[in-house]
Amino acid sequence: MPLFLYNTLTRRKEAFAPLDAANVRLYVCGPTVYDRPHLGNARSVVVYDVLFRLLRHHYGGACVNYVRNITDVDDKINARAAERDIPIDALTREVTQQFHADMAALGVLAPTHEPRATGHIAQMIALIRRLLESGHAYAAGGHVLFDVHSYPDYGQLSHRVLDELKAGARVEVEAYKKNPGDFVLWKPADAGDDASAVFDSPWGQGRPGWHIECSAMSWAYLGETFDLHGGGADLMFPHHENEIAQSRCANPGSAFAKTWVHNGFLTVNGEKMSKSLGNFVTVRDLLKNSKGNVEERATGENIRLALLSTKYNEPLDWNNKLFHDAKINLDKWYRKLDGYPRDVPPKIPSSTRMTDFVDALSDDLNLPKAFGFMHHADTEELYAMGRMLGFFTMSAQGRFQGLETVIVDAPIPLEWLNAPKIPIPDNQSPINKSPDLSYLYDSTVTVHAAEKEKERKNIQKQIDLRLEARKAKNFAEADRIRKLLAEQGIILEDRPDGTTDWRRQ
Repeated sequence: MPLFLYNTLTRRKEAFAPLDAANVRLYVCGPTVYDRPHLGNARSVVVYDVLFRLLRHHYGGACVNYVRNITDVDDKINARAAERDIPIDALTREVTQQFHADMAALGVLAPTHEPRATGHIAQMIALIRRLLESGHAYAAGGHVLFDVHSYPDYGQLSHRVLDELKAGARVEVEAYKKNPGDFVLWKPADAGDDASAVFDSPWGQGRPGWHIECSAMSWAYLGETFDLHGGGADLMFPHHENEIAQSRCANPGSAFAKTWVHNGFLTVNGEKMSKSLGNFVTVRDLLKNSKGNVEERATGENIRLALLSTKYNEPLDWNNKLFHDAKINLDKWYRKLDGYPRDVPPKIPSSTRMTDFVDALSDDLNLPKAFGFMHHADTEELYAMGRMLGFFTMSAQGRFQGLETVIVDAPIPLEWLNAPKIPIPDNQSPINKSPDLSYLYDSTVTVHAAEKEKERKNIQKQIDLRLEARKAKNFAEADRIRKLLAEQGIILEDRPDGTTDWRRQ
């Protein structure tokens, strides 16, 4: 079946039809790099990673252009750098690296392009010039602002009316604004600002407003009109609303983004998880320190599955049951795959169940329904389905010993720095795709046959040593070895004939 997505702009589910099937264009708002990502941030990244994978399945790997930006100029960044007494560029480099490491732990693919806001100041200035020249912006009080009343369709995404916004304003409106809803395109530098966060412009030294950044970067990499724009529901207003207004006014006749997709909030006890509320848990917390009301150390796959366990555009409440259910399902799947070769790319089985699985994903990313097919899949189907969703790419070491020593503190892979397009075989085209899924999968952690064999030999060696200890009636040593293996996720089962089987927990 074709791909259907719920379009926030039209408030209905629609068949997705790209402007150009050979260049499917997706933009997603990326992180503001002042602190490590929490689980709410991670949910958005993981959701759009699944959409990216699905688009690559439908149109071919080289035919999808996915842009996810890095916001490295922002008031929050300035405040955090001052708080830590370090240069702004040092902070943004550090947090960007942490973001990449945490997302790699969750099995997230590198986007095609990952532009930094500070690398696109010229494009922002060009857009602001257009808005000033066309009468959609004005300079006042050292700022350049967008005049929301100059765009009659303002509010169409969030279904808000300007008069209602004015009536509902609870803060004092700056005197230099024509209208309460007018937003900043360029702001003047403050005394004592770090030089790395101050840029020259026709309006004096300063820095861009948040909203113009995404418009400029999507324009630079995807053009005036592109297919898909994604982000969290909390960005719908004002950020996405403002992006639409300034982009369409700067490029008359353009649609900007045809389809808007928004993932739901991640909540804690029904309240949105956020840094401002102090109720957040970082990805790093779960990988390393077992915080967040979870009794055991998490793996990246465990977190990924928990984040994908409900409809992407509905709220997801983070709790113990959610996390442990994900672990139980992963363990079940890994037991089924025990002995199955995971060092080769999967093939699409020619089965009704596999078709139904892809159809479920194509129906507005219906992940709960797709997971239902995984629970009843045979081994070949399960492996193909899991890999398509970003699972079963973890090394044995990462699976059993905790990812923080394998991924989170590892050097950042080169693909995050260059964000190249991932090459695909010549016979992969949006019209005639072969059943080989190898081009769909790219992971910073790869399962190698040699590593897998080494793991099996090490486990067997420990089992043999335990058997020798039992024969020598050294039961304390035998128990120590059993406990050691159990800590690595290996469960031993002694058989009546004196042999010992093992399985992954």
